[in-house]
Amino acid sequence: MKFGGTSVGDGACIRRAAEIIAAAANDGALVVVVSAMSGVTNRLIAAAHESARGDTRVAAELGQTLRTQHDAAIELLVDDADKRAELTGEAAKIIDEVTALCHGTALLRELTPRALDAISSTGERLSARLLAESLRALGHNGVAIEATELIVTDNLSGRAEPLMGETRERAAARLAPLLRENSVPVVTGFIGATPEGTLTTLGRGGSDYSATILGAALDASEVIIWTDVDGVLTADPRLESGARTLPEISYNEAAELAYFGAKVLHPKTLRPVSEAGIPVWIRNSFAPERTGTQITATGHPTARGVKAITAISDVSLVTVGGRGIVGLPGVAAKTFTAVAAAQANVLLISQSSSENDICFIINSTDAARTVAELRRAFAFDLAHKEVEHITVNSEIAIVAVVGDRMRGLPGIAGRTFSTLGQRGINIIAIAQGSSEYNVSFVVEAGEMRDAVQALHSEFGLHQPAARVDEVESAGTLV
Repeated sequence: MKFGGTSVGDGACIRRAAEIIAAAANDGALVVVVSAMSGVTNRLIAAAHESARGDTRVAAELGQTLRTQHDAAIELLVDDADKRAELTGEAAKIIDEVTALCHGTALLRELTPRALDAISSTGERLSARLLAESLRALGHNGVAIEATELIVTDNLSGRAEPLMGETRERAAARLAPLLRENSVPVVTGFIGATPEGTLTTLGRGGSDYSATILGAALDASEVIIWTDVDGVLTADPRLESGARTLPEISYNEAAELAYFGAKVLHPKTLRPVSEAGIPVWIRNSFAPERTGTQITATGHPTARGVKAITAISDVSLVTVGGRGIVGLPGVAAKTFTAVAAAQANVLLISQSSSENDICFIINSTDAARTVAELRRAFAFDLAHKEVEHITVNSEIAIVAVVGDRMRGLPGIAGRTFSTLGQRGINIIAIAQGSSEYNVSFVVEAGEMRDAVQALHSEFGLHQPAARVDEVESAGTLV
């Protein structure tokens, strides 16, 4: 089980999470992964960057904020005065460590990737101890464990990848004895360590990834991700009021939805469990009686083919173009070498057959850095008018129509673009992967909501869909 930041947002939430864990622990062996309390990681990262600009006051302010938040939770969760003092002392030690790191960063005016990893991972180290103690108060032996003891990664700070062979060995050696004695390990999410023991992090939202890494390493029967929504929805409810919870989707569908903006899962979450076929559940810790969404290999495809509509804003369309690039060798290679140098993640690519333009979508936060790299790479071509322009449009959004069965059902793309045309929504660019699990396209940012609502209605996603196996057994013509 993994509990996200809102699910351990304060003392009351931590107690609720502990009650969910305690009920499940009565039925069998269980490992818990925990995120930082709500807002903590954002504050830590902001403090690290402010410290790097030489602000020496940030460390003290951060320490006070963390103490206030965590001491309030401890006060609510722990009745025994001695245990409360012990836990407060442990938390104070960890907070002192992070404030010292921020202070050192301010004095040096330098934030190294390793220092950022150490600072940003503090929240999980604190919340794991609070949740373990809350479990002990309910009569279960919760044991807080640093994931640096379990998850072995490469040395890529900030977005490390697991080394599954070594992780499997360490997880079994450290956790199996605890599980045999009916203890409940509470592991810090988001964190790993190199084989030499240097702390690393798995990227923002990486606690989901931690849970499935450990689930695969331990051959778990299932992984449950507890969050603040009922499951995976057919659309963002802020854009479409008729969005409903999907009872089951496939690994492929979930991966596409995560990649194209659905915040319920970290994009890498399903990699470790998909080969082993371990089901993953998305459930609401604030309404644990609700079933949630199950993610499996097949996902039980529906007769309509489309499962969900998702959208991303805060993205930018970058275009490299001009009549001079027609037939000019190496333009695409030079373009994406520059994008890689800017460390920007490309979400979508579209190129006209005439090759007058190459356009691609990146996160808006990466746009200025990416354009600077492109202008540097194409300086000669720009000077000689071989490349005429490098432009950025940040007033756009990506909308994606997602479904595992789309590749076997004709007419999905036709219905999609016909519906948008009837609504007068202009399509700026289109991309469809060879997997055909999604059709994605770019629209003006102001038309994103209309596009999502129109497609949600067109494909009847506000109503439950018959599964393919049910339709076939009934002999219904689809």
